[in-house]
Formats: sequence, C-alpha cells, structure tokens
Amino acid sequence: MTYEVLENKSSRAMPAAGFQVCEKLHLHLATFMGSTGFRTLLSRSLALSAAEVPWLRAVHINADWSLAGREELQAELGPDELFEGGVVLLANLLGLLVVFIGENLTVRLVREVWPKVPLNDLDFSEGGQP
Repeated sequence: MTYEVLENKSSRAMPAAGFQVCEKLHLHLATFMGSTGFRTLLSRSLALSAAEVPWLRAVHINADWSLAGREELQAELGPDELFEGGVVLLANLLGLLVVFIGENLTVRLVREVWPKVPLNDLDFSEGGQP
C-alpha cells in the first residue's frame, strides 16, 4: 500500500490505498481466475471485512470491478478509518488467495503487479502481517 501511495505521489491517496491495491490486483487476478472468480473472491473479502469494519457494508462492487460507495464514505470518515478499512479488505483478499492457491503463487501474483516491492518477509500465518 505504501508503494501505491508513493507511486501516486499524493498524500490524499493514502486513505484509499487499500481499495486501490484491490482494484489494481483485479487486472492480474482476473487473468488467472477469470472475472467471475475475482468478483467472487472480492465479494467474500468484502463480507469478511465488513464483519471487522462495519462501515464497509456500504461498499459494493461495480460492474467494472471497482469498489463503489467509498467516495461517499470519504466525506463521512477520517483518513485513518478509511486506511484501516482498506488494510482489512486487502488482508482478507490476500488471505483468501493464500487459502485457495497457496502462499507461493499468491506472492508470485503480487510480484507481477508490484515487482519492486520486497516481499521476502511476508508472514501469512494466523495473525501474521501480509
């Protein structure tokens, strides 16, 4: 997420970074699992995340696979709350990927999207910080 913020060169991008990362992953994951598979994975991630961050219930998936509703939430929520929601959503998305396709393939897919980001110290174990 930090890499995305630095790449966009905008401090305003930080609160929405988790959502942007999920949307950016769509291009690569849809190639791997198809658009329907990605939508299902993102929907499940959103449902799991909403249990932890209730305001995420207002976020929905658009036809173009982007996340709708977050723009409206930006007016209501602070940057820290938005950032936390994005982190939780991304963590659940990556966690589900690890469950379904394994850690090695998940890391390889993430590396395809962000080749310059160091991923050697990831911990996908329970309670780890992906």
